[in-house]
Amino acid sequence: MNNTASSPILALIPAYNEAVHIGNVIRQTGEFLPVLVVDDGSSDDTAKIAQEAGAELIRQQPNQGKGMALMRGFEHAVDNGFDAVITLDADGQHDPGEIPLFLRQFEENDADLVIGQRNFAQMPIVRRCSNTIGTWLFSWAIGQKIHDNQSGYRLISRRLMQVMLQSSESGFEYEVEMIVRCVQNGMKLAWVPIRTIYADEHSHIRPLHHVWHFFRLVAQTRQTMRAYRQEE
Repeated sequence: MNNTASSPILALIPAYNEAVHIGNVIRQTGEFLPVLVVDDGSSDDTAKIAQEAGAELIRQQPNQGKGMALMRGFEHAVDNGFDAVITLDADGQHDPGEIPLFLRQFEENDADLVIGQRNFAQMPIVRRCSNTIGTWLFSWAIGQKIHDNQSGYRLISRRLMQVMLQSSESGFEYEVEMIVRCVQNGMKLAWVPIRTIYADEHSHIRPLHHVWHFFRLVAQTRQTMRAYRQEE
């Protein structure tokens, strides 16, 4: 692993039962940035392998959801003076070699939230449909084009992390709310194209639960943005 100790940006990897993939993801990511893994109540060897691969580790027990894992990571990053974090999934869906794309947007354009935009046409049909419909609905709710609201490959600035520490969302909806808070607070949102990777990873999303909470968040976003624009 390269010497990344002085980097003002931290790689944050939330992980739940990802012993198969986590070691390789950390080693590749560590070529660019120091790595923090938040183990979200895994019952396998995720935590052990993460430490052996050179990551700093935070463990939360029991499993509390991706949103809470991200929040724990944000707290750590803010408390330790990092300027931003780059979040990657632990299952290998994100190519660490694309980290420089996010760093460039942050350094050159001072973006507060940089989201990796996937190519939906390269997804399995079910995910292609759900992501296309979800992105359309969320764009309608927030009142501007959102290219990919579900991508977990992101750069988040320190000031947006501080805003997100006030969130009450604990699951996957936390990442959707992040976009709302970025826009609502007048922060800069940017996009970078990333590879769309699907291998043997498995989703931890519970479909019915996730759909219900997503529609709740869409309705809440629509109401929030209407009030926000009336105040402008």
